Amino acid sequence: MNPEASRLWRAPRWALAVLLAGLGMVGPFSIDTYLPAFAGIAAALQATPVEMQQTLSSYLLGFAVMNLFHGALSDSFGRRPVVLVGMAVFTLASVGCALAGSIGQLVFWRTVQGMSAGAGIVVSRAIIRDMFPPSEAQRVMSQVTIFFGVAPAIAPMVGGFLFVHADWHSIFWFLVLVGVALLVANWRLLPETLHEKDRHRFHVGELMRGYRQLVINRRFVLLALASGIPFNGMFLYVLAAPVFVGEHLQLAPTQFFWFFCFSIGGIMGGAALSGRLAGRIQPKRQIRIGFTIMVLVSLLNVTLNLLLPPSPFWALPVISTFSFGWALMVPVVTLMVLDVVPERRGMASSLQACIGSAANGLVAGVVVPLVMHSTLALALASMGLMSIGLLSWLWIKGDVPS
Repeated sequence: MNPEASRLWRAPRWALAVLLAGLGMVGPFSIDTYLPAFAGIAAALQATPVEMQQTLSSYLLGFAVMNLFHGALSDSFGRRPVVLVGMAVFTLASVGCALAGSIGQLVFWRTVQGMSAGAGIVVSRAIIRDMFPPSEAQRVMSQVTIFFGVAPAIAPMVGGFLFVHADWHSIFWFLVLVGVALLVANWRLLPETLHEKDRHRFHVGELMRGYRQLVINRRFVLLALASGIPFNGMFLYVLAAPVFVGEHLQLAPTQFFWFFCFSIGGIMGGAALSGRLAGRIQPKRQIRIGFTIMVLVSLLNVTLNLLLPPSPFWALPVISTFSFGWALMVPVVTLMVLDVVPERRGMASSLQACIGSAANGLVAGVVVPLVMHSTLALALASMGLMSIGLLSWLWIKGDVPS
């Protein structure tokens, strides 16, 4: 923690949470806003469904690869410069997407978007731990998750409206405006939170050695899997939304917001409760409660898909409850990940985000195309992904201090 933290940010704690949530929302906004226009973009660019799916997976893989460097760069040059450069590149990439005349161009600029968008979420986690001790950091992390949750709920509504009343290009011009707004806001408001004594010389060889030490650290890897992989149990529905919501649930593009309201509502509710529980119950107990909710909901989801035809009336509340369980436990596990190497939290945040994003990209490019044809297959895949996180936590929980 920065010893001068109290002097760096004198505004209310929630105001910093809003600013950091804005950085974290770039990723979800980049995904959720254009999903309602999937079919329209495919028709305009003469792209196949598989090619359109690559606009998601390329974004996520670009996000994963560059995440290896965002945190490490912020450990060397400071949090603020990495955030500002990231938002500037994101804005330029959004312009490229808006002007894309072929599916190849769109995939390329989506990759650049992903490579730059990660700066916000990776560095914002490190900033929280720079500024607050553990219990306060959990509350701020929960507040960030709550505010951040508003964006994905609004994004599909904005995307659907723009697509229906303008065209798909307007969606990416909207993301240009988002990038400009965040660049200006952080330029004016974000302080440098990394203390001078905590900076590390940037050297690629040392960086790779540091990552090697983390990769072979069993505690770090299992905690990263426990925090990131269960998210895909909900996220695969987001990635499959054009088929799941549009075909299976038979909702119109302008109705996509119902799906996102339920899923993000669950995240916001879980994050709010997580913040209230900070310092009141043991972290391990909170994690156990979150996983218990996800296990029970996953079993219910599979059962309902076996017995009933797809319907938004039961499918959306089930996904919302799963999201609630994940958001209840993930702030706690995320802070555990960062504290594995307290002297290099930027690097830890980078590798954690890289692992999660690589999983997201794999799910987007491989798992979703295989299972999106069936709601039962989606439910089974969701349960399988959650189980990977659960087994990781059960494996390592004995080595984690209470």
